[in-house]
Amino acid sequence: MTRLRELIRSVRQCKTSAEERALIAKESAAIRASLKEDQSSLRHRNVAKLMYMHMLGYPTHFGQMECVKLIATPGFPEKRVGYLGLMILLDERQEVTMLVTNSIKNDLGHKNAFVVGCALCALGNICTAEMARDVAPEVAQLLHSKNSYVLKKAALCAVRVIKKVPELAESFVDGAEALLDDRHHGVLLAAVTLILTLCKDTRQSQDSKSTHDGIDRTVVLLRFRKKVPELIKITRALLHGAYSAEHDVGGQHDPFLQVKLLKLLGVLGEGCPETSDQISDTLANVAANVSVGKNAGNAVLYEAVRTIVKCDSVGGLRVLAVNVLGRFLQDKDNNVRYVALNALAKVVVHDALAVQRHRRTIVECVKDSDITIRRSALQLVYSLVNHGNVEVLLGELLEYLRVADVEFKADVAKRVAGLISTFAPSDTWRVDSFIDLLVKGGSYVANEECRSFLSLLSNKQSLQGYAARCLFKRACDPKHANHFQLVATAAWVLGEFGDVALDTNTKLEGEPHMVFSELDMINTLKVVVHDPHAPNAVKGVATTALLKLAVKFPAHGDTCRAAIATHKQSLHLELQQRAVEFCAVFDAGPVLSAALLERMPPITTRDEVGAATASAGRVSISGTESSAGRNDASNSNGGADLLGDLLGGDMSGFGSSSTGSGGVQPSGADLLQDLLGGVSMGYGGAPFSSHKTND
Repeated sequence: MTRLRELIRSVRQCKTSAEERALIAKESAAIRASLKEDQSSLRHRNVAKLMYMHMLGYPTHFGQMECVKLIATPGFPEKRVGYLGLMILLDERQEVTMLVTNSIKNDLGHKNAFVVGCALCALGNICTAEMARDVAPEVAQLLHSKNSYVLKKAALCAVRVIKKVPELAESFVDGAEALLDDRHHGVLLAAVTLILTLCKDTRQSQDSKSTHDGIDRTVVLLRFRKKVPELIKITRALLHGAYSAEHDVGGQHDPFLQVKLLKLLGVLGEGCPETSDQISDTLANVAANVSVGKNAGNAVLYEAVRTIVKCDSVGGLRVLAVNVLGRFLQDKDNNVRYVALNALAKVVVHDALAVQRHRRTIVECVKDSDITIRRSALQLVYSLVNHGNVEVLLGELLEYLRVADVEFKADVAKRVAGLISTFAPSDTWRVDSFIDLLVKGGSYVANEECRSFLSLLSNKQSLQGYAARCLFKRACDPKHANHFQLVATAAWVLGEFGDVALDTNTKLEGEPHMVFSELDMINTLKVVVHDPHAPNAVKGVATTALLKLAVKFPAHGDTCRAAIATHKQSLHLELQQRAVEFCAVFDAGPVLSAALLERMPPITTRDEVGAATASAGRVSISGTESSAGRNDASNSNGGADLLGDLLGGDMSGFGSSSTGSGGVQPSGADLLQDLLGGVSMGYGGAPFSSHKTND
């Protein structure tokens, strides 16, 4: 029978995986033969080799009972190997664990502290709910042991028992409280972990307040809040304690225990002003005296900041916490900066003014090379925007949008559009900012945002001329020729409000002077219609705009018709059909076009679930109208209602006949039905396509 060292050496000498499998198979056969012969003197050696084979990934289930037999032996060396095998080869799902419950209970009362420690370790790793109920009295009794080695293992085992059977928590409260009187750091760390488990379970059960056996969970918090002075004393001793080689890490005296204590103070202080006042001086002391620069100090400071945010702290203490996070933002370590950004995102909810002081540093993080830093910084910048700083921060976000990663652009554009809508100081600023967003965001601006913008213009007559002039100026710029979302928006607005744009009475105070004519607008739309790179949906919007301008500017009707007629031979079926139908409208003369092409009524945007809320003249930037919506539009009164269906701009398809059985159509609709042979031209509401183009 080979020894463990020999097996390890042989495995390392194997040059191929097949050779290794053959060796393991041979060794497994030898172990099985030894198990059949019941050679007790070799049992611990067999289990040791099985553990090694298990770590290599080979099956070892045939040796599980050997662990149970080793645990039942009286000698400590055999028990140690048996417990180690139990924790490695088995888990709580194995039925074999039920066979060792009695042996573990006996070992918990053993005179040898190391045997007790092995039993507690096994329970802490593989304890099931049934085992927890059986051994809970023994574990609770061990919390009052005089041996520090046993105390810390018993406390951690109690954590496992509470997680498996929460109703047993009450039996460990007295022992957990008594552990705080011990001065051994390992015992204190385990005790604080146990108390955190009790308090966490308490806080999660606030709604029901009692478990199955009627324990009042709020009593646990009240009881440990009485120990806050003692916890503060321990924290201060650690903070100002002398150097200890055993516990010193990175210049901090036992940072693991400090972090646990601060976390416990935060749990006890949350929702309790009296406790928060008690710990405020200690938190200020930690934030002022712990140095930044090493991970140990950063961990303690970060936990102190989290505790300050969690408790009902005074404003000055929260400002101190934000300043600590500001120092974290200037650290070269990306992990520290990432943690600081996430922490500031939580602080901004409670004290946005304190976070605003570090606005410049946060905005710089948006341009960081690390994608996680950029994402966290963006989320924080969104939270910082308010009515006072919207112009500055929106400018920064728009500049970032120009150079942002492709995977960020759509989300940034959507967030910026929402911020513009929410915090706009004036309507003109909102128009200018959204046009800037169209220029810098390009096709990444969502169709829903364009729809909201068009809805704003249709409902605000004072903005229609100003917006039309601004969009015309941007659309004429050759630099923006491939910004098709901007071009489509400009085409829609010019088609609706082109005549208003030329009206000098609509000029706003402070608006720069701009000279252009009717023909300039028509020529701009002609360029879009003839652009081979423009998406078909954008060409459709421009074609519809030319039809409307032909009515508004009768002197240039022939020019508009000629531009529209170029699509009568288009390879795109819907563009071709639109051009043919629009030319038929021209042929019908002003009798039809006057009623059909009048200005659309104010647009009402859809609600959250996408149901149309407008009764007529619907314009949707994404998606098509439901058949019910089209029938409503076809049966409503006035040629303008038909215009919403006919010229909505989304070329996603034509509906079936929209003639209602019970309604009488107006004269304009009758003429249109006679002209087009009863074919419904129910274009869905979107003037734009979601087609992505390169900016």
